[in-house]
Amino acid sequence: MQLTADAIVALRRKVWWRILPPSVLLYLTAYLDRANVGFAKLRMANDLKFSEEVFGLGIGIFFIGYLLLEIPGAILVERWSARKWFARILITWGFISAATAFVRTPMEFYAARFLLGVAEAGFFPGIIVYFTHWFPMKERGRAMSGLIVAVPFSLALGAPISALLLEVKWLGLAGWKWMFILEGLPAVILGIATLLYMTDRPRHAKWLTADERDYLEGALAAEAKAKEAVRKVSIGQALRLPTVWLLSLGIFATNTGGYALGFWLPTTVKSLSGGSDQFSLLFSGLYYLCGLVGVLYSGYSSDKTGDRKWHCVAGQVGAGCFLLLSAASGNSFAFAMTSLCFTGLVSYSWPPPFWALPTLTLTASAAAASIGFINIFANLAGYLGNHIIGWMRHHGATDSTCLFFLAGCYLLGGLIVSFVRVTRKPVPTS
Repeated sequence: MQLTADAIVALRRKVWWRILPPSVLLYLTAYLDRANVGFAKLRMANDLKFSEEVFGLGIGIFFIGYLLLEIPGAILVERWSARKWFARILITWGFISAATAFVRTPMEFYAARFLLGVAEAGFFPGIIVYFTHWFPMKERGRAMSGLIVAVPFSLALGAPISALLLEVKWLGLAGWKWMFILEGLPAVILGIATLLYMTDRPRHAKWLTADERDYLEGALAAEAKAKEAVRKVSIGQALRLPTVWLLSLGIFATNTGGYALGFWLPTTVKSLSGGSDQFSLLFSGLYYLCGLVGVLYSGYSSDKTGDRKWHCVAGQVGAGCFLLLSAASGNSFAFAMTSLCFTGLVSYSWPPPFWALPTLTLTASAAAASIGFINIFANLAGYLGNHIIGWMRHHGATDSTCLFFLAGCYLLGGLIVSFVRVTRKPVPTS
């Protein structure tokens, strides 16, 4: 039975409210458990006598573990069950994140971070695959923008919460230990809830009518059939395309600065301000709050104008320029923090338009073969950037020197992406 236009609109609204908010909540929890080590560092490093280099390697090694199961995890979502796979991910990473509270040596810290990466691996690409089970192509971009909002929101929310938890001393445990425990265990609860609430595919959705299930399954099947008619491109063929390498190297350079800035921001703010841990975390939260505004505006503006490339480049170059200003602030914390807030505003604005570029600049089959390869570079940058900043700080580099390095990463990334040729210009939306 064919649905009426009004029924189709109602169906889309029903799917959006059932699928997107829980997915955003899960990703919010994932990113907070990944990044809260940067908050904990303000007390954890002194208690455990960890050097800056130890912390840099420990933060970065997460991404090595993450790479191991990233592709297999996405395949399991497609061929097995998103509901069961996400539940497994949430429960294991929740316990591992909480267990980080009890590390005592650098090797235990490295092991906890590596296992956290292994546990979380496959979640983000799995969510992308999961969305293909529910959202037609024309709605998928907006769904991804909604998901990415969870990154700055989780950190903006997590910073003040972590500031409060650092002061807790229940049962003789330091506040940073309780921070890991209390921010990790919700993932376990959400994992159990995922088994009960999440639906794998429309045909399993008891909350849809039979006609709605048939319509949605039919629409998605038609898209899948159309994709199968397109000539397949192997990863080897895709790697011979200059655009693939420009996008890979562009995100590698940008994320080398971006991931390191996100993890080391509380330490940098504390050093620049000379304030307390709570003061530093609250001001770090302000940076992430600006990032939330930036990602929302970028999604709206790039959709309205149809431009992706220059929105991406503007975010990368803008972040680099504002970081240069913060590095050149001298002894003025007010000027440095203002520059960092503007950095936050633009530094989260480039990912949504960036991930649209493969589909705009490559054929559908080449884009599908290359996105996984591009994402490998994105995650390797997370390891490299954090390791480098830890090494630099351990060897006496000043905050300004580190900020200059991070600015250079953003500027280089923007320069590389500026050479990408967009041969198919989309029609602006009204």
